[in-house]
Formats: sequence, C-alpha cells, structure tokens
Amino acid sequence: MTKEIYFAGGCFWGTEHFFKQIEGVLETEVGFANGHTENPTYKEVYTDQTGFAETVYVKFDPEVVSLEFLLNMFFKAIDPTSLNKQGHDEGTRYRTGVYYTHADDLPVIEKVFAQEQQKYQQPLAVEKLPLQNYYSAEEYHQDYLDKNPTGYCHLPLELFKFAREAKEKK
Repeated sequence: MTKEIYFAGGCFWGTEHFFKQIEGVLETEVGFANGHTENPTYKEVYTDQTGFAETVYVKFDPEVVSLEFLLNMFFKAIDPTSLNKQGHDEGTRYRTGVYYTHADDLPVIEKVFAQEQQKYQQPLAVEKLPLQNYYSAEEYHQDYLDKNPTGYCHLPLELFKFAREAKEKK
C-alpha cells in the first residue's frame, strides 16, 4: 500500500530533490496545483495569473515513513511565515502549501500544523487544503537537480544531506 501527498515549498526543483532524499519516498513529480486554468504550462504559471502553486507530488510507503514525518521534514525546508516567497523566489506560484487527497490525512496535517504554529508569534502562511487539481510540469523540470547538479536551488545543499540522513523513530 502506498500513500500520496502534495507539497508546495517554493521553487519545485529544490523541493522535489529534498523529498527524493527521504527514505520511504517512492516517487516524486513536479507540477502545478490548485489553480484555475486547464493544462497550464510553466510559462503561464510563471505569470502568476493561473492561481497555481509550484508543487511536488510525493508517493510514499507508510510502512517506512509516516505522513507526520514527511510534514515535519517539509517544515524544515520552508519558511512557514513567508507569504508567496521562499528564498529569492517571489510570487503566488511560490506560495507554500500542503494539499491532500484523503480526508483521513487531515487530523495528522492539523496536528503537525498546530505543533509548528507554536514555534512562531505570527500565523503560518502555509496553505492546508484538499487537492483541487494537479498538472505535471514539462519534462525538463522533472528531476531537474539530478539533471543539472549545479542548477539553481533556493535550498541550502546541507538540507539534502539532512534529508538523506533523517530517519523516523518508530
């Protein structure tokens, strides 16, 4: 049995690479979530006129890694108080969010959000919504940092090592 969750964490190149490092993540894909047009292209999403967020689909084995662990890892890779901005990337397409496909995941999501909120005075700027729609990004965006090891990434390289070494305590 596998599960899925969708993470918007700023530029999807780094967010995808981060999640690929985590033991128990079986598959990742970059795309666009929760917008209001059909079959958007990267060029269209980049205008911030489509309502889409750059998002990473994560398929995982819940016997190896829990949704709670993945959510906690996600919060280590974003600034959860920054609205429509991560690193140097700005715009609604770079907003942060967790988009779920199964209502039974919501209690876990709510729990992790509540724990994270306790660390900050200001409210979290992270969306927590059901997935409305998702479209895969063009092929050249998939596995971008594997194909372009020196390519742009808003995340520090140490974060990828941290993700590779992170183990869930069961």
